[in-house]
Amino acid sequence: MVSTTLPTTEDLRTRARTSLERVGATVPDGADLHARTPITGENLFGLTAATAADTEEAIAATREAFLTWRTTPAPRRGELVRRLGELLRDHKSDLADLITIEAGKIRSEALGEVQEMIDICDFAVGLSRQLYGRTIASERPGHRLAETWHPLGVVGVISAFNFPAAVWSWNTAVALVCGDTVIWKPSELTPLISLACDRLLAQAAGEVGAPRDVHRLVLGDRTVGEKLVDDPRVALISATGSTRMGRDVGPRVAARFGRSLLELGGNNAAVVAPSADLDLAVQGIVFAAAGTAGQRCTSLRRLIVHRDIADTLVARLTAAYAKLPIGDPFDRKTLVGPLISSTALDGMQDAVARAQAQGGKILAGGSRRLADAAPQAAYVEPVLLRVDEQTDVVREETFAPILYVLTYDAFEEAIALHNDVPQGLSSSIFTRDQHEAELFLSSEGSDCGIANVNIGTSGAEIGGAFGGEKETGGGRESGSDAWRAYMRPATNTINYSGKLALAQNVSFL
Repeated sequence: MVSTTLPTTEDLRTRARTSLERVGATVPDGADLHARTPITGENLFGLTAATAADTEEAIAATREAFLTWRTTPAPRRGELVRRLGELLRDHKSDLADLITIEAGKIRSEALGEVQEMIDICDFAVGLSRQLYGRTIASERPGHRLAETWHPLGVVGVISAFNFPAAVWSWNTAVALVCGDTVIWKPSELTPLISLACDRLLAQAAGEVGAPRDVHRLVLGDRTVGEKLVDDPRVALISATGSTRMGRDVGPRVAARFGRSLLELGGNNAAVVAPSADLDLAVQGIVFAAAGTAGQRCTSLRRLIVHRDIADTLVARLTAAYAKLPIGDPFDRKTLVGPLISSTALDGMQDAVARAQAQGGKILAGGSRRLADAAPQAAYVEPVLLRVDEQTDVVREETFAPILYVLTYDAFEEAIALHNDVPQGLSSSIFTRDQHEAELFLSSEGSDCGIANVNIGTSGAEIGGAFGGEKETGGGRESGSDAWRAYMRPATNTINYSGKLALAQNVSFL
């Protein structure tokens, strides 16, 4: 099923400008960058990029603001985030429009991304009264040991196109209540939503009396990001993107003894056991594999199915894939919008061709759609592809809707296949066998940062820490105790005994 009509680029341009005006943002007209829409594949606006001098000034300003912001009581810092959350609620539809226009997300997913921003603001407001340290037992009489947490400094956020606002909010809401200031370098592919978010945060800061420079936005290419990565005044770099990007960012930040929080590639798998509820599994698999046109870091890319049920499950998935509505993401019937660019389409087609050359068989999908209506856009049918073994192309992350189907006989074989990739972000198992479920979640099971039972690999809630292992980078953002990455711990010893007692019974003088 295909939506055969698309909005015009002029319609999208008008809609984007209207949304920006409603949030109080303006487009910095220029020719350095172009805001583009994957819906038609055409440019919307020309924009001005930050110069080296602009980036330097932004770093200096956020560093200066930090010296004040760190002394502001945390609950008062939470008031800024509370007001930001209220403004996000007020402008939910406008922000979702911009996400759809720039990232191509279907309407429900775009609204869901803004809801995620609202949720993390709620979480961070509560966190502003829960930045707990601890009291530690001392071996010395009349002494107390304590752990305290202090603001870290300027946090540089480098975000990707696929969650152009949510990932920023995960970092920014938490960093602000922790007493940090933030400088944001968004993807060059999604400048409009970043302009809107920055404007709303500036409005919130003005209304609650926070320094305007607690947050600064710098638009530009990778040279802007490199300036943040290399500057010692930026205490933490939180970077979301490819593993290749992380290999560059991590060592450069470490070379100056800075901190990095890396959210990189995923090559996520789901194991489907013989006892699985196949109705539940099909729903979870199709959303995880085809949702966001396969452009989530948590998208399902490998399906590891017990041989006894493989044919039955594959038949059901093939039927479901044939019915996926593809086209205009503003059409509420559409479930699969465009890939971000023709480059992404080229990468997808190359991976499919390689998999076929290595013995893979296409079961569903793969054809391009709407090429006549939008020749510069990249609409494509999600691909279901059966493979006999986990070849090199299967072990790579292709950021597109390709789902490789493998089979297994013994559960230990499924775990080994699951873990035999360089990435370690998200994972799931569909089973009604408690032993299998618990083993999958144990230290002998999934080696990913996220492990789910009877749900797909994508769609994480903000309450849990988000991130993964191995080439995924090891970073943790959002919920749980991920806030500790944005603060520095200090161990305190308080002597109220009136005598100097040294630890470990050391005697001196």
